[in-house]
Order: sequence, then C-alpha cells, then structure tokens
Amino acid sequence: MSKNLTRKQFLKLAGSAAAISSFGFPSIIIPKRKEKIGVALVGLGRYASGQLAPALQETEHCELRGIVTGTPSKIPEWQEQYGIPDRNVYNYETLPDIASNDDIDVIYIVTPPGVHARDAIVGAEAGKHVWCEKPMAMNEQECQAIIDAAEKNRVQLTIGYRMQHEPNTQTIIRFGREETYGQITGVQTGAGYSGAHTDPENWRRIPEMGGGALYDMGVYPINAARYATGMEPVAVTGKQWSEREEMYSDVDEFSEFELEFANGLKAFGETSFGKSTNYLNVECTDGWYRLEPMQSYRGVRGETSDGNQLPSAGINQQARQMDNDAIAIKENKAPIVPGEDGLADIRIVKAVMESSRMGGERIEL
Repeated sequence: MSKNLTRKQFLKLAGSAAAISSFGFPSIIIPKRKEKIGVALVGLGRYASGQLAPALQETEHCELRGIVTGTPSKIPEWQEQYGIPDRNVYNYETLPDIASNDDIDVIYIVTPPGVHARDAIVGAEAGKHVWCEKPMAMNEQECQAIIDAAEKNRVQLTIGYRMQHEPNTQTIIRFGREETYGQITGVQTGAGYSGAHTDPENWRRIPEMGGGALYDMGVYPINAARYATGMEPVAVTGKQWSEREEMYSDVDEFSEFELEFANGLKAFGETSFGKSTNYLNVECTDGWYRLEPMQSYRGVRGETSDGNQLPSAGINQQARQMDNDAIAIKENKAPIVPGEDGLADIRIVKAVMESSRMGGERIEL
C-alpha cells in the first residue's frame, strides 16, 4: 500500500471518485479460459513491491502484466524488473482505459483503504475482475457499492484475506465446523505490531485514508473470530486509545473489542501499533487449539490440546491466495473470500469505533 499519497492528493482523488463511478464505463466481458490470468497491481507501495509482485513470479495460474501508480518515478524500475510494456502502465486518471486492454483480466487494489472503493468501482466498470486488499473500504456503504459494481458488470470480487487460503488456518476452520474438540466456548485473538509511523503523511496516521490500528490490523482478529467460529456476531463492545499522541492523535494506536454471538459465546480481540501480538486461541468443551503466529508472512504455526502440531506449511501465502482466486475466475466458481466477507468485517469495525466513542457501550449489529 502506497505511503506516498499525501492528504491533499487523497482528498483530490477521493473527490473525483463519485464523478468517475457515476459516469461509468461500458462493461467488457473478456474470455477467461486462459493459461494464466493477467493481473495489474493498483498501488505500488510496500506490500505490492515486497509481497505481491514477488509472489506473482511463483504463481501457476496468474501473472503480473500491468501496474497502476500515481508516482511516475516508480515506473522505470518496475518495467525493467518485471518486463511490463508501456501499454500496460496506468495512473489513477487513466485507469478507466484499462477496459480495452486484453492483457489484463484482474486489477488488484493495493492503495490505502480510503480509496479502495474509488479504484475497485472503476475497475469493475471497466469489466475487470477485482481483487481488493483488506480492509475492504471505509464503511458499509462503500463496501456495498463495490459489491454492486461487481455484480452489475458480471466480474468477480474477492478480498485479500490470505489467511483463509493458508492450510493451518483452513484446518482450524474445519475443527470449528466439525466440532473436532467439541463446542467452542471461548476465542481470544490479536494482531498488531510495535512500530512507529513518523511521517505525518503516512496514511496510517490519517483517518480519511483508513488510518489507525483497527483498520490496518484489527480486521485480522475480527476475521479470525468469524472464521474460527463460523458465526456472525450479534453485538460488539470496544475501546480505542493512543499513548503516543504525537503520532496517533487522530487515529487509534490501540483497540480492544469483544464480539458477542447469538449462542452466548464471546470472542476477545486486540490490535495495536504499539504492541506485537499474533495469535488465535480457541477453547472448546473437549480441548483447545491455537495458532501462533496466526498471520506471519514467514508461516503460520499452531498446536492442539491433544498434542497435534501444526507446523508451517512452507508456502508463499500470497501466491497461494492469488492462484486460488485465479482458478475461481477460470472455472467460474465463487471465490473463497467474497466481497460480503469484507463488508461483514467493516460493519464490525464501525461498531467497535461507535462503542468506543460511547464509552464502551454495547452496540447491536
């Protein structure tokens, strides 16, 4: 996700989003029975350059064919490293022109969350499938607008929750579904890091861009609580605060929340920019299981109460995720993580924020 987008640039671009999406573009449905699905990365920040682009060199069903960036100085290096031709290079103003480019089947949104809806809607209106990084968007209305644009233009939409593609995570999802260790009685989960965003223009410090620990990292434990239990919460309580006010006066540095489910089960979650956490613990009537770390790039590991070890699968998580999503396109099957999954998490994010503003009051969903 780009860290070079300033507040001024963001407001200018976001202001143009409504005009772009309301004008619309003709839906172009292109053949998907290809050996490899062509992907264009939208936003060339750290995640795109450090994780997605390298992973696309390992995929079997898709490949990097295009880039979209607002920073012209990045273009030559990307073209040289990945052999991207001039015709497959776009900026945010020319992104609609991608509609006529048959090299590209998918746009992968890796911009700051504040402009996810803008870029995803333009891509869908251009007739391209949309892969969108988490968090999906800023609010429920933006999430629904992305879903509606994908449905209207008959393109697939999937959210970049790589963990749901990861083997050990899929194992604990199965444990919950099959009640391998009995009924779930408690969940505790956290994802965060101890760091500092010293640049005032870093999007993680700017509310309008989706800044704050809850948006950036909190969707990991929220999503984990949902996929571990296989249920949707009915109520939320939350608390947000900052300790380093010089950096995080406008956004949360720490967030804690509790999700309440219809059967009385409660899940505790935490996230932060000031504390390293990376775990998912599930307690059951007949035992327990855990993942720790639950979302590390270097691998997910875990164990169960009866001594079963869940070693790292030794795979490139992003490559597996993108291959699975490419297969879904090629075979015209539903993706593992549809847009509705991202919408469900944002609904909870907003409820946690509302609860915190109201002093921890219980918010029904």
